[in-house]
Amino acid sequence: MWVESTWAQLEVLPFTAVPLAEIRRPEFVDTIQDLSADEQAEYVQDFASRLEPADELQPAVCHLDTGVARTHILIEGSLAPQDLHSVLGASGFDQPGHGTKMAGIALFGASVDQHLIGSDQVKLRHRLESVRILPTKNEKPHNPLAYGDVTAQAVSLPEIASNRRRAFCMPISTTSDTPGNPGQPTLWSATIDALAVGSSVVRDGNELRLLAPPDANAARLLVVSAGNVDTFVTDHLAESDTSAIRDPGQAWNALTVGAHTELVTPPTDPAFAGWSAVADSGDLSPHSRTSLPFGPRPWPIKPDIVMEGGNVLHDGASMFEPNHAATSLRTTGHENDQALVSANATSAATAQASRLSALVMATYPEYWPETVRGLIVHAAEWTPAMQAEIDRARARGRQAQQVLLRRYGWGVPTEERVLFSSDQTVTLVVQDEFIPFDGAQFTVPAFRLHDLPWPKQVLQDLGAASVALRVTLSYFIEPTASRRGWRQRYKYASHGLRFELQDPLESESQFIQRVNQEARTEETGGRPTGGQVSWTVGPNQRNYGSLHQDIWETSGAELASTGRLAVYPVGGWWKNNKTRDRIDRPVRYSLVVSLKTDATNVDLYTPVANLLRVPVEVVVE
Repeated sequence: MWVESTWAQLEVLPFTAVPLAEIRRPEFVDTIQDLSADEQAEYVQDFASRLEPADELQPAVCHLDTGVARTHILIEGSLAPQDLHSVLGASGFDQPGHGTKMAGIALFGASVDQHLIGSDQVKLRHRLESVRILPTKNEKPHNPLAYGDVTAQAVSLPEIASNRRRAFCMPISTTSDTPGNPGQPTLWSATIDALAVGSSVVRDGNELRLLAPPDANAARLLVVSAGNVDTFVTDHLAESDTSAIRDPGQAWNALTVGAHTELVTPPTDPAFAGWSAVADSGDLSPHSRTSLPFGPRPWPIKPDIVMEGGNVLHDGASMFEPNHAATSLRTTGHENDQALVSANATSAATAQASRLSALVMATYPEYWPETVRGLIVHAAEWTPAMQAEIDRARARGRQAQQVLLRRYGWGVPTEERVLFSSDQTVTLVVQDEFIPFDGAQFTVPAFRLHDLPWPKQVLQDLGAASVALRVTLSYFIEPTASRRGWRQRYKYASHGLRFELQDPLESESQFIQRVNQEARTEETGGRPTGGQVSWTVGPNQRNYGSLHQDIWETSGAELASTGRLAVYPVGGWWKNNKTRDRIDRPVRYSLVVSLKTDATNVDLYTPVANLLRVPVEVVVE
């Protein structure tokens, strides 16, 4: 029998007629964390015996955090001593524990529980690195204006030590150094943008100084968290929608990650009887911030994606429990070399996205950082709960719909969608570069025209059946050196790129003429009109930041009548300032295009592969 009482109340039982045999604390096992320390250690040791670390030359997730306790038996094979760095003191070992939690999630994702209770060999395809950038409680705190300097120093340490590819994981944030102006660039976010595009920068007071033009070979992928809310309420969406993404999550070139949750089952412990999860399954996590407070300013739509960040429990009155194991993720702890702990919020979501980034690098070593970012966002989809909210907003117009984009981003990516095409979903990736403004006066805009290898006969055979075309354009901008330019359109970014699709039945010459007109319209401060394609978001709402995505849901027959896609430039400070060392400088971009149909017995992949002459791997057994 379960009894809830004080010990004083139980002390009288031996002196009553109740035939008492034993009094002990009840056990309620919802997760492996609910087991004893010895039992947890057995699971951890078994998992470690089945673990095969990746080769040292494989890509890595590099943590910029509190350090990592690399002696943990689930981590030590993937994090070599020479890959443990620090910009503070001599030790990169984790004392607070946050970095070690994130390292476990970056290595194994949200599947630690499944691995612990499983029996299969686990072969890893990526490694870990760490740079301790946060001070301990006994060290001097950073100057708020110095976070950019610290980050720039931190990214250089692993790059000097190893030339492997890496995704930088930054599951940390702070309040903006421009209070009252959410979304506006800061010294930290601008440094993130400069590091991503391959620029060398230093801080000059409260501004940046650009030391050299961007080097495409030095481009980096930085994955940053959207930041967590300060308080919990039952109307968690209202709290998130009024809590602006924290610095440096507004960085244009970063992959910014918010949190959603599928963890809605409360614990079985009677102490939580009557408690329930705050967020519904598939909705935004109560921990996550949004970019709705950015307002109508031309700041990026953030977060780009969301991943599992756990839920919050509520007793129906005034009590909240934000860190219960049943609504959090399992990961590695720093208390001892076999410890298991829980993690949640946008930090855990950022670590998962960093893991996906490293897996893309391992699978497609030729992909640029811009491409990795674009592919992950391209593979994101809204959950049914998100889709329902977006459909309701769509009925009120595209501006209301964009509000939901600033809450959910483009949804949740999965490993399978990120890494692989299928018969019913085929993804094309283009990496290209061109000189957008040719000549000393930047007067002659150029653009790129891509012929897309549609399987036209297959599409025509689909007739009225639905097909979804998704286009993602990802590129990196160079931030301006002056904070004075951050408040005006086109002054912060070096340049911008846009995409446009040829209308059905539109000739090539008509399409080129329309694209030139769109470029001139936006150059003079106008709004692009777009063509006849009924995009989900539309050009007026998608052209923020340096990553643009949209979806066209149409019939197979209509899609078969188009086949060209243009990428064209708009000017930024490179053009307006007429900076000599930026004249005739090429810019590169990644274009990700996919076709998807729910029609059965349809093969979109094979005809596209045949057109592109994609080699088929033959396995000899």
